[in-house]
Amino acid sequence: MHIIKLDAIDSTNTFLKELSANQYVENLTVVTTEHQILGRGQRGSNWNTEPGKNLTFSVLIRNFLLEIEQVYDLNVLIAVSLHQFLSDLNLTNVVIKWPNDILSEKKKIAGILIENQIKSQNEIVSIVGIGINVNQTNFEYLPHASSLQLLSSKNWNKEEILLSFLEKLKYNLNRFRRDGANFFWKYYREELFLKNKPAVFEDLSNGRFMGMIKDVTDSGLLQVELENEIILNYSIKEIKLLY
Repeated sequence: MHIIKLDAIDSTNTFLKELSANQYVENLTVVTTEHQILGRGQRGSNWNTEPGKNLTFSVLIRNFLLEIEQVYDLNVLIAVSLHQFLSDLNLTNVVIKWPNDILSEKKKIAGILIENQIKSQNEIVSIVGIGINVNQTNFEYLPHASSLQLLSSKNWNKEEILLSFLEKLKYNLNRFRRDGANFFWKYYREELFLKNKPAVFEDLSNGRFMGMIKDVTDSGLLQVELENEIILNYSIKEIKLLY
């Protein structure tokens, strides 16, 4: 893997996207930074991290998605790779919160933002942005956030974590190409946070309601069973899980 290291940048996703727009960028090129000023998460949220304490990086993936309808397969593969990797670090109660946050002890420790581009000859190039909270210990305004250090009482080597995760990712990309998506979807669904348990949701009008997560569709919609036993599908822009 070709790794580009930057001291500070607005967004590693934006940097890698602009780089690939102006020149050919080889598969699995990684951009990482010590300080990401304008990091983004799902629903337009910011990914705020303390400089030098965490991992913020993006990976360019090409020759993986053959059709745009398969985009959520990549989301599932990345989420599963992060879940496996963080579980291997002996963190406890690691789960996947739809669509692609990773929690430990109900605290967010990692997040994903994937942006897809269609190039010439319909090639799909994906920019996978990943943030992992590593050694940050102060989350004063983020009550649902935590870090590897807080969860393990240990200071971590960020470089070692990055390289180890990238090896896990390469292994899973090869496994997906060889064996298909079934294993990753089964894993993703089994590790889904609050699946088949009563939960509180918030809709677009800030109204709250009770429901139960039943599944995630192949296109990434969350299937929620309401109190009247009707099951509805929701996109990330339509619903928020409160916990």
